[in-house]
Amino acid sequence: MERDLLSALAHRDHPIAAPVSEANLDRLLRRAALPDAARVLDLGCGEGEWSLRTLELVPSAVADGVDISPHVLASAGRAAAARGLSDRLTLHSTPAERFSAPEPYDLVLCMGATHAFGGLKPTMDAIARLVCPGGLALVGEGFWERPPTAELAEAIGDYRDLAGTVETAESDGWLTVYAHVSTLEEWDEYEWSWTGSLSRWAAENPGPDGDQALATAREHRDLWLNGYRATLGFVSLLLRRAQGLSDQ
Repeated sequence: MERDLLSALAHRDHPIAAPVSEANLDRLLRRAALPDAARVLDLGCGEGEWSLRTLELVPSAVADGVDISPHVLASAGRAAAARGLSDRLTLHSTPAERFSAPEPYDLVLCMGATHAFGGLKPTMDAIARLVCPGGLALVGEGFWERPPTAELAEAIGDYRDLAGTVETAESDGWLTVYAHVSTLEEWDEYEWSWTGSLSRWAAENPGPDGDQALATAREHRDLWLNGYRATLGFVSLLLRRAQGLSDQ
């Protein structure tokens, strides 16, 4: 089974696709205080929940969602239709790092998808080329709550602590204007949904694909419960692009 299909199945009961509650998602988007007719870009949009909620909060806004998975883009399209937002959300099947647009955006979202650009710093550099002067970025990134073991760091990836993560995000003219650090409750809700959705699908679809889905769920759950639970954090940073700065 394709990796992106496994990911789509894992997120079907948690379309936010990050350890963030619905209430905190709304709080972050409201803090953006977007203008009327705002242009929004969602890089690595998944099922489009962040974009769709933004459009609901700002009825005159329009959004572009970018992802490489046909499975999540199809889900995003269905969700937009069900919520009457299809005419305001345009979906693009292209790698996030290759996306370009003729006009800049008031808000660029990249929630948990910085790996597409090779890390947080290149993500911020890419967003700087897409956002208008004085525009905003909402970026979700992992960080170490406490020092990990060498084995865990190798398995999870190269992250800094919270202070270092903010420092990296703010380099080259970005200013943090708000942030949310995910709680353990939000993490648990996300992880139980991720592993539980795959396990349920596996039970409903016996056979090689079901076996693969169940093995993936169990491997992920083991890494979470016996590894990064309460060690890996997640921060959602709302950043403003300072005006008058030249982008590299």
